[in-house]
Amino acid sequence: MRKWTTSSKLAGCCTLVAKMVSGAEQQQGHRAGVYKQKNKGHKHGKHRTKGEIERENKGRVSVTALTKKQRKEARKMDKRHKANQLRRNKKDLVLTEKRRLGSRDGPPHLVAVVALHAGVDAEAVTRLLRCEGAGGLVREENSVCGVSDSFGLVMPRFKQRFTFLRPDTADMHSLLDVVKVADSLVFVLDSTEGWDSYGDHCLSCLFSQGLPAHALVCQGVSDLAVKKRVDSRRALAKISEIRFPGARLFPLDSDQDATLMLRHLGAQRQRRLGFRSRRPHLLAQQVSYTPNSSEGSGGAPTGLGTLRVSGYVRGCPLQVDRLVHISGFGDFLLSQIDAPIDPLPLNSMTPRPAKPGKKGDVDMQDGGVEVASVRVLMKADPARRESLQAEAEVDPMDGEQTWPTDTELLEAEEARKSKRVMKVPKGTSDYQATWIVDEEDENGEEDEESTDDEEDEDLMMEESIDGEDLDSQVDAASGGGSDEEEEEEEEEEEELNSTSDKGGADQRYDEHMDEAEEGEGLKRYREARANEMFPDEVDTPLDQSAKNRFQRYRGLKSFRSSPWDPLENLPADYSRIFQFQSFERTRRRVLAEAAQEEEGAMVGWYVTLHVVDVPPTVMESVQAGRPLVLVSLLPHEQKMSVMHMLVRRHPSNTDPIKSKEELVFHCGFRRFRACPIFSQHTSADKHKLERFLRADAPTVVSVYAPITFPTAGVLLFKQREDGMQDLVGTGNLLSCDPQRVVLKRIVLSGHPFKINRRSAVCRYMFFNRDDILWFKPVELRTKWGRRGHIKEALGTHGHMKCVFDSQMRSQDTVMMNLYKRVYPRWTYDPYVPLPLPWVKGEGTQVPDDFDME
Repeated sequence: MRKWTTSSKLAGCCTLVAKMVSGAEQQQGHRAGVYKQKNKGHKHGKHRTKGEIERENKGRVSVTALTKKQRKEARKMDKRHKANQLRRNKKDLVLTEKRRLGSRDGPPHLVAVVALHAGVDAEAVTRLLRCEGAGGLVREENSVCGVSDSFGLVMPRFKQRFTFLRPDTADMHSLLDVVKVADSLVFVLDSTEGWDSYGDHCLSCLFSQGLPAHALVCQGVSDLAVKKRVDSRRALAKISEIRFPGARLFPLDSDQDATLMLRHLGAQRQRRLGFRSRRPHLLAQQVSYTPNSSEGSGGAPTGLGTLRVSGYVRGCPLQVDRLVHISGFGDFLLSQIDAPIDPLPLNSMTPRPAKPGKKGDVDMQDGGVEVASVRVLMKADPARRESLQAEAEVDPMDGEQTWPTDTELLEAEEARKSKRVMKVPKGTSDYQATWIVDEEDENGEEDEESTDDEEDEDLMMEESIDGEDLDSQVDAASGGGSDEEEEEEEEEEEELNSTSDKGGADQRYDEHMDEAEEGEGLKRYREARANEMFPDEVDTPLDQSAKNRFQRYRGLKSFRSSPWDPLENLPADYSRIFQFQSFERTRRRVLAEAAQEEEGAMVGWYVTLHVVDVPPTVMESVQAGRPLVLVSLLPHEQKMSVMHMLVRRHPSNTDPIKSKEELVFHCGFRRFRACPIFSQHTSADKHKLERFLRADAPTVVSVYAPITFPTAGVLLFKQREDGMQDLVGTGNLLSCDPQRVVLKRIVLSGHPFKINRRSAVCRYMFFNRDDILWFKPVELRTKWGRRGHIKEALGTHGHMKCVFDSQMRSQDTVMMNLYKRVYPRWTYDPYVPLPLPWVKGEGTQVPDDFDME
């Protein structure tokens, strides 16, 4: 075995290193090819690295910056805290309003007692609530003006005060006005039936208008046997579940029951109604009237006066510069607001004056001058007072030209050259002759107010005449033998003898029948039936050219997408109305400003309003026993515009309601008469006119009326000839938009005479060649879905060749749709006649001819 020595090891290592160095010098370096992968270098960008930042800071620590995740979590927490704050503020606001109602700082709790059955005694309910056993202190001087059975009640035990009133349910207008301002309703039910047909009618109106907080009361349960009490209350609860699901039924037969009822009324949750919570309103408790002096009018009496209305402010603060509306009488101005003595104090039995001790409640110009123990809160400023102007000023010269253009001069010259020959009286000049109208031209023109419904009426009359002729022909053909006639005469004599006793009853029945009204009803039923079977179909007149008869109509390629200018050929009434650039934006701004209002007479103050230039009929209505409701209007709510309401037909009324028929409207606090038009409720820019108020779908009702900001309930009544008013429809306020396009459609129909593969010869749509050429660009359609157009006219009697997208069937019908824009009629009348009162006995009785079923 060989052993290595140290010297030999060193020699070997040197030899190995020398070989490696020589090999490295001989080896050549590797060069990368063209297909070598080249990776991108790291882009440092313009930002500094962490090392550079540390070297620049030199140990200094900067403010900690939040990352994106931390910022997102912070925003989430902020949103959560903000939502909690809003929820807490809204809850505190609701609790404050609930505690304020009936307390010292708020208005008394206004409760209306309504009887829903003719057999119940609502007066017994109010008598039981005002007795000493209930624990209340009655104040008779706090009664409501115009209501016989009303009183104020102070409950020191509950630290609340109430105002009870019992409106006359026979007068529907008075009932609706009281419910608009009432805080709670007490419905008195019958212990067996609950409510009758008229009670159900009242409930339909109240639910549609907006029902505040309510309680159900029944009497007579304690008089029943112990075993029958549970069954009676269970049956009554089952009946009331239809209208009031989940409502509690209170017996009211003793003082203890009355105390429980008062506690429930004071603590129950209030229902917020938007149309009254956004507007200051009050129910008159003291009313006085002073006629205007004749000095300012040159010695002549004006017939107007100043109305002083005292009551508690409700809703929101009342400003003296705003207009006020008296339900049923119109809009008026305020001159000043006083603060008289509060007739229903809570803490003591001595009357105390209203204390306007908050900022902004006393006018600095008046300095809170106290005259005869009445403090003048504020007076109207003529510079800031709103105007009573309801219509825009119409300039008859607006749009007129001062000098004709060159085109108009050329047209006038051509018209002068092409003179027509006409017979005129002797001595008539050329200028006078131009104003003479031929009888043919006069008959050919159509009035703007003419409608196609008159043609339908003529068609119905012709059908009735044809039916009479047909009956007479049948009678003539059947009268063959004299023996049969003698037998018929004998049978008729026997029938007359047998019915002679019934003749008196029939005559008495006919005395109460109005033949003219029966005829009008029959005509409306026939028109509604024809419109249902053949919607919008109109016959082309034979004695008149269709080009002249339907000159205001036009065809549309597509009802959905074809353009229609909303500012084209507007009527003259549109110059009298107002229009918003954006009604929704204005509505939000006005309501937001009203919610933040902190000036004026605050909610709960007992004030006296001086309403100027009021007719004496308002005081006559109060003296007749009707309540007086006064509401302060929001900005722009006195101006006229086109209002649209979304209405559903009430199932209790089945009579056909025609478009442009006069109806009575209850819209919010307003009550007026007008002739509306009906249209479909769609999201398109054009809406089809409905000739009758439909029962199976909601309908948009358009009418000229004062502006009212939604939300507000709408009731539609139709007044009969005998003075009764029937509920026709219910709904709510939709919008205010004069540019809403409502199109009336007519359908001209024809029948195929000869059918080819893709063409057909049609007739009976037109009756002359000129009409076919005039309506040639309008598209045709059939009831079976075919579409086509007129190719050419055949002959001179109305036959035309039409081309369709596929072959027609022999039983098909060719139709042409024509449209024109329609507008409501200016028939707004704020004075609504009072409905005929129902017959009253012990409670409210319903006439025999009134059947809600």
